Amino acid sequence: MSMETLEEWLRSRGISEVECLVADMSGVPRGKILPARRFLNSGKDRGLRLPESVFVQTVTGDYPEEDPSNEANIDIYLQPDPSSIRIVPWYDEPTAQVIHDCHYADGSPVGMAPRQVLRRVLERYKEMGWKPVVAPELEFFLVKVNTDPDYPLEPPIGRSGRPETGRQSYGIDAVNEFDPLFEDVYNFCRQQGLDVETLHHEAGAAQMEINFKHGEPLDLADQVFLFKRTVRQAALRHDVYATFMAKPMDKEPGSAMHIHQSVHDDASGTNLFAQVEEGRDSDLFLWHIGGLQKYLPSAMLLLAPNVNSYRRLVPDFDAPINMHWARDNRTVGLRVPLSLPQSMRVENRVGGADANPYLAIAASLACGYLGMVEQIDPVKAITGSGYDRAHGLPRHLPGAIGKFASAKALHELLGETFAKTLIAVKEAEWSAYQRVVSSWEREYLLLNV
Repeated sequence: MSMETLEEWLRSRGISEVECLVADMSGVPRGKILPARRFLNSGKDRGLRLPESVFVQTVTGDYPEEDPSNEANIDIYLQPDPSSIRIVPWYDEPTAQVIHDCHYADGSPVGMAPRQVLRRVLERYKEMGWKPVVAPELEFFLVKVNTDPDYPLEPPIGRSGRPETGRQSYGIDAVNEFDPLFEDVYNFCRQQGLDVETLHHEAGAAQMEINFKHGEPLDLADQVFLFKRTVRQAALRHDVYATFMAKPMDKEPGSAMHIHQSVHDDASGTNLFAQVEEGRDSDLFLWHIGGLQKYLPSAMLLLAPNVNSYRRLVPDFDAPINMHWARDNRTVGLRVPLSLPQSMRVENRVGGADANPYLAIAASLACGYLGMVEQIDPVKAITGSGYDRAHGLPRHLPGAIGKFASAKALHELLGETFAKTLIAVKEAEWSAYQRVVSSWEREYLLLNV
């Protein structure tokens, strides 16, 4: 879609305002809201700018003590991606939203921008004649409105007038408890062109999962980015919170973002993971798994980015604790679903729902890419439970920071400036967390030690 077509799109729908969006390191939407005419003019005169520090902001809204970016905090220029334009369906006033890419004054891309990080990885695939295909699965909880952060979260009241008290995996009636809310979700998704496929109830109380149709990674990252906002807005209409925290409640399972991924030939569209002979896996398929096994533990900072993320990665809660792979086995980090050859894929089950979708998909594809170019053979597929094997992933945020800091191959692939910035942001977030005294400490230490 050209800028001329974009102008016609806005005019034909009577759009009065445009939300100009970028995703920061945490996946939080940042940007500006402009009158439609001003938005169109900004594309002509490069008038839409943000400070470079928008990508150095932590999840708390603070900044690292040492700025890893340009210390002058220079302007970056926002360039709309016309293919990303969509209606914002929850406003009464006709409003559009457009995802933007970011550039410096000389036209070079902002390397620390998460959307650019994913673009960078996709360019490496294209150089090899490969086309990655992904399909995210996103879990989330509905919870009662909670305005006191010291008070534990609780399941919301459904149409029956009662909260859930037991496990309701795949329960149809349990989903129907929130029918009006999900009618809004599906309606909002339809109006935005978000290709959500299936909805089902997960294991936790009022925990749901939405699956996206498989497709091009950048487009799917855009969709997940917009979907999170969509679900939150729909929930607020019904006096409920929707949360994508990795582990929002201590006695419930965590929420994941599973990423199904395969690699196709860019020219022919053939799935390169498909079995070339019956009973034999392709080399690229095995090397891709080998790369995921070797490099994902060092990329956890992109897949489990918050202090809360590591509470999810414990045994027996449908979350992996290591990088073993197996066929049709949900206890491992890398699951290969049983499928026809043209649908051959690997499911990366490590990432949390709290991850920035651009960075999680970039990390997963980057690790697989390194496996293919380095021809890394995987460890033999296991049978039985992955929970019987050793814990092979970082157990907390500092461990993930340390492993990523030494992962030079990932730095080169994702971008040195991005890697330096991400480490600084996450170290600042860990430092802020360390200054907080928790309710657990008050409960068990106040009068006992």
